[in-house]
Amino acid sequence: MSTLADLLAEHTKLPGEAVDHLQMVVAEWQLLSDLSFADFLLWVPLEPADTGQSGPSGQPGQPHPVGQTGPQGFVCVAQARPTTAPTAHPEDVVGSVVTADEHPQLRRAVVESRICREEDPRWHLGVPVRRETIPVRLDDQVIAVLSRDTNLAVPRVPSPLEISYLGSAADLCQMIADGTFPTREPSADVHTSPRVGDGLIRLDTAGAVVFASPNALSAYHRMGHAADLIGVQLASLTRSLIADPFDATEVAQRIRTALAGQPSMRMEAESRRGASVLFRALPLRPRGTAAGALVLVRDVTEVKRRDRALLSKDATIREIHHRVKNNLQTVAALLRLQSRRMTNPEARQALAESVRRVTSIALVHETLSMSVDERVDLDDVVDRVIPMMSDVATTETQVVVRREGLFGEVSAELATPLVMVLTELVQNAFEHAYAPGERGEVVVHAERSAKWLDVVIADDGRGLPPGFSLERTERLGLQIVRTLVESELRGSLSLRRRSRGTEAVLRVPLRVRR
Repeated sequence: MSTLADLLAEHTKLPGEAVDHLQMVVAEWQLLSDLSFADFLLWVPLEPADTGQSGPSGQPGQPHPVGQTGPQGFVCVAQARPTTAPTAHPEDVVGSVVTADEHPQLRRAVVESRICREEDPRWHLGVPVRRETIPVRLDDQVIAVLSRDTNLAVPRVPSPLEISYLGSAADLCQMIADGTFPTREPSADVHTSPRVGDGLIRLDTAGAVVFASPNALSAYHRMGHAADLIGVQLASLTRSLIADPFDATEVAQRIRTALAGQPSMRMEAESRRGASVLFRALPLRPRGTAAGALVLVRDVTEVKRRDRALLSKDATIREIHHRVKNNLQTVAALLRLQSRRMTNPEARQALAESVRRVTSIALVHETLSMSVDERVDLDDVVDRVIPMMSDVATTETQVVVRREGLFGEVSAELATPLVMVLTELVQNAFEHAYAPGERGEVVVHAERSAKWLDVVIADDGRGLPPGFSLERTERLGLQIVRTLVESELRGSLSLRRRSRGTEAVLRVPLRVRR
């Protein structure tokens, strides 16, 4: 089944920042779906090649500026169903395509940059459905549209819970249209955060509770508060119930921070009675106006034991990476000692290159030893490898290296060969582009999209020799690079001349391997 990243890569040319924002929307939207009692579908404008139409601004595949003629077709790239109500879409809608004439509200949401609602319900597979469309804004552009589809077949009696849920959903949807939700920082840890069904509390602008769901009341009862929550100052109450004074202060501060308009990561705290509870606070600021905050709570006392078992397994994996890193550093140290005993310059150079390669792999394992999801922040690794290479190069040349753009996070299986390829290409520029003592600059430029990671390593040196061929080269470093690119990264590499110097162009696919 195609993932969101696969579908975005196939149907759009959205930049990496827009893709990341849509990923965050999808990570958060189960909250929206449950609060709305409705299905949510994520629609992105089709490329002009798919619709036979020209782009609104003459640049196919770019996000659509507010106020211009909208796109002619849309594709559904993600779908969420509510856990609080019957679904309006029992079938899988992901991958389906509609024209703007079939679903005019999608185009209206893009063009008018506002939430649009159908006047009359429409029938879908024998079920009456009310549709709303919500523009997904990033900065000053609408990059996608959310469709909120509510199943009207089951009559609902308005209750305090339903009214509070729908009001909170309306505020969050307006914030999506405003471009203020979800926020880029801090990370909300939404995959392990409390859900709507776990317990929801709404606060007014002064921090007093105006609504608390039954599960939220139960969580606070487990913590030691037997009375009702309505009208209570939640930050002060929560602080008094938590055992650890530092955790108590932190939770209370996060609730107050949300009231001030800033989101917070989820936090776990233990009450004086031994109950473990997760907290997450979300600000409500539709159209930039303070409307209070939502606090999600979850009693995790009974599941904490299983969480500890999983954490123990994760810790074991990280410890393995740590030991591999230590062993590789030991190997590098032994090779370095051996090179000092060598009198043959070629042998010393070969051992020095081996030390560099082993050290690069060790840095990847060091990063994985601190990661919880087997993903590597490649920017951090590259920024640590480059100074190491520059120090080696300064003995013969005066070349500096700098990085442009962002690599982002990659999976562990891509990280090791990718770091090795980058270090080999930079080292190749050091060794062959400049004469001893010559000054120069090597630029490592990275650009990331939904589908590709593109890296260009450019130098301002002497350029490629006449008749050079990457396929026929006898240089060990380039042979290693070519093998890793073809077999491990499944990407492409080319070396080409520029007005001054050489540039290596690397393209690596980021989609899931099959």
